[in-house]
Amino acid sequence: MTSFKTSSILRPARAAVVFCVLWAVLSGTARAQAIALQCDPVQTVANFTLSDPLHTVHGTFKLKSCDVRFDPVSGKIDGSIVFDATSGQSGSGGRDKKMHKDVLESARYPEITFRPDRVDGKVALAGASSVQVHGMFGIHGSEHEVTMPVDLNLGPDRWSAQAKFSVPYVKWGMKNPSMLFLRVGESVDLDFKGTGGVKPAAQQTSFL
Repeated sequence: MTSFKTSSILRPARAAVVFCVLWAVLSGTARAQAIALQCDPVQTVANFTLSDPLHTVHGTFKLKSCDVRFDPVSGKIDGSIVFDATSGQSGSGGRDKKMHKDVLESARYPEITFRPDRVDGKVALAGASSVQVHGMFGIHGSEHEVTMPVDLNLGPDRWSAQAKFSVPYVKWGMKNPSMLFLRVGESVDLDFKGTGGVKPAAQQTSFL
């Protein structure tokens, strides 16, 4: 009889201990899922495409810095990806000079930035995902709210992503570089391709 009473008393205590252990494990796992995405500067690039009736111009911008932290549980993301506006080149010295001087004014506005703040869609913790990333896109001294489709591949220690979206540069206050006999569109297509390492984010991230 004494043994039965003792067991009855200990059973709730054991359950409480099990619950506390499970809570600690699960909450620790949630915290561990917050990750920092590092960019490989050699393999992370922004390509641009500008079309006219006769041909298509292709060019690139080089990565300047990358600092992105992501919580797959909440979908929150912060940090920034910064490209060097002064590095933009399309293979034609005269055309690039006009782009930097008259369109981008890159001496005055030397950075092109993207500051993500939200991921819409389910991110696979291992493998491929197609999501929408919302944030602020900065160019020519101004920021603009954008949502872009992103194809993401996430692994335990590496990630890769690709995003394509259109930049209405004339609508956003930049000059159209069209000349008398050459007409180009008023938007430019950007193609972001990135890859890099994955590591646990610092525990004191701004979104946790």
